[in-house]
Amino acid sequence: MQHILQKYFGYNDFRPLQKEIISDILEGKDTFALMPTGGGKSLCYQLPALMMDGVTVVISPLISLMKDQVDNLKSNGIAAEYLNSTLGYSQIKQVHEKLIDNRIKILYVAPERLIMSDTFSYLKKGKVSMFAVDEAHCISEWGHDFRPEYRRLNILKKRFRNVPIVALTATASPKVEKDIVKQLSLEDCRTYRASFNRKNLFYHVKTKKDTYRQLKAYLKKHRGESGIIYCQSRSMVETLSKRLNKDGFKTLAYHAGLSDFKREYNQNSFIQDNTDIIVATVAFGMGIDKPDVRFVIHYDLPKNLESYYQETGRGGRDGLPCECVLFFSYADKYKIEYFIEQKKTKEERDAALMQLRQMINYCESNQCRRKVLLEYFGETYPESNCKKCDVCLNPKEKFEGTKYAEMILKCIKDLDQRYGACYTVDVLTGSGSKKIQKNSHHLLESYGKGEFFTKKQWLDILRELINKGILEQKGGRYPILNLNGKSEDVLNGNLRIELTVPSKTVNVNSEKNLNEEAIPGLFKSLRKLRKQIADEQNVPPYIIFSDRSLMEMASTLPENHVEFLKIHGVGEHKLKKYGPAFINEIRSCRQNHDWGLTRGRNHEQIMERSS
Repeated sequence: MQHILQKYFGYNDFRPLQKEIISDILEGKDTFALMPTGGGKSLCYQLPALMMDGVTVVISPLISLMKDQVDNLKSNGIAAEYLNSTLGYSQIKQVHEKLIDNRIKILYVAPERLIMSDTFSYLKKGKVSMFAVDEAHCISEWGHDFRPEYRRLNILKKRFRNVPIVALTATASPKVEKDIVKQLSLEDCRTYRASFNRKNLFYHVKTKKDTYRQLKAYLKKHRGESGIIYCQSRSMVETLSKRLNKDGFKTLAYHAGLSDFKREYNQNSFIQDNTDIIVATVAFGMGIDKPDVRFVIHYDLPKNLESYYQETGRGGRDGLPCECVLFFSYADKYKIEYFIEQKKTKEERDAALMQLRQMINYCESNQCRRKVLLEYFGETYPESNCKKCDVCLNPKEKFEGTKYAEMILKCIKDLDQRYGACYTVDVLTGSGSKKIQKNSHHLLESYGKGEFFTKKQWLDILRELINKGILEQKGGRYPILNLNGKSEDVLNGNLRIELTVPSKTVNVNSEKNLNEEAIPGLFKSLRKLRKQIADEQNVPPYIIFSDRSLMEMASTLPENHVEFLKIHGVGEHKLKKYGPAFINEIRSCRQNHDWGLTRGRNHEQIMERSS
């Protein structure tokens, strides 16, 4: 093994777990290997292939990369070929002849090509020593990149009873791992799980606000470095790439809508350092082995944690620092939910919604990002501070929160664990909604017990309890809250909880509070202005601003664009379109009233009450 490692691959030492996996394969045992991106999965089947009599068949979905992989093996003196839809009839015939003559050591095959009857026929005439199923997570409906054609690989054990199978993937939760083993019918399977902790990656989540300005400022600091920017859609990839080029950055686009030639050209330009930045959809990256990627930016929200982990794993393969920046907004969440609703079956929709919910929890978590990621993949991270994520470098203030945890857990119990987060918090904060009245939940002991926190603050606490494993969310489109063993420990006084201090925000959920603070007459003036603009545009007044927004304006008196942007319901578009008119109205009213001291006092009182 050591001799072949050095002779054909030029390495002096094995990476963690490689030697153990190779030894089991050489003994003819079915094996499952989960190794993070850059962990050396390929060597686990390539090296034993050279020591076994016959051909190793590698099933891979990466048709566009097969030629590169085969060329690389050939350059190392290894007899390798591939079979996929890019080959002509005569080329396929040549590969078949080499198979029969046992002149191939490693054969890459697309799953669609493998299950063709003539492929199986030629494999039977030759001698297969091993099947290596690469990107094995594609076989699981619970995985992030499920491909129906992979499901048909369960035929391997039926056709080649005594041939060992090794399944390899860089991302799989414990649930996906079990599904892979089951679908491939792996027998007495040896399982290897390398650590998912990429110590050289720095994780950072930023609020998606004025995102392009933030991105441009970041790229200026990292000019000349290699990086990947992921976007949700092809149109966003094209738009962002063109805009960055116009602003002086060397970028190229990559997505499935481009021609094969264009994709290959752009990919090679990036790999060869002729282009600094590749702006891409998730179509880019599988099998890319560029070691010096210094940043991976998600301009849009990923669909799940497995995709996110795999995509960030394409950075820092050389072991040097790499920054992973994710821009987060609820608008992206709603877009993803829309596409999830287009899925055919309820099972597919529920699985995708659950994965999206886990992604949102990661973005909003006050826990170490590395800890949340590793625990998702079933790995415990013992450190309290990783020192390489935004949460750990800028820790938020903590407080003894057991009694507040008890409050929300009791409320869930009072509701018989039949409702979701928003409804539970509505009951806890004493909402007067018709649904609560109809269900008689205003009569529960928990009703209104938590009115001292805003709904958003309670939702933050609830989310933190979920991330800590003290609560569970189950279900697809409308998940409900469930208690577990840790919940009972808290309720029984056997477990103390430390929580993050809730953010101090204006209680915009309570119209009564805002009305108390609103300047007399100003709210009415703002409503009048809103109606005037709405009539001019022939739209309902609430399209301009909700009453909730106007109440907050009348209580906090924003004096400039920065303050106005903090108002509930005000985005950059509405700021630009309506901000000047409403700010002028507030200024005009102030000139006719002595509000100089009132504004500061009201704002301070609101902040004091919410805290």
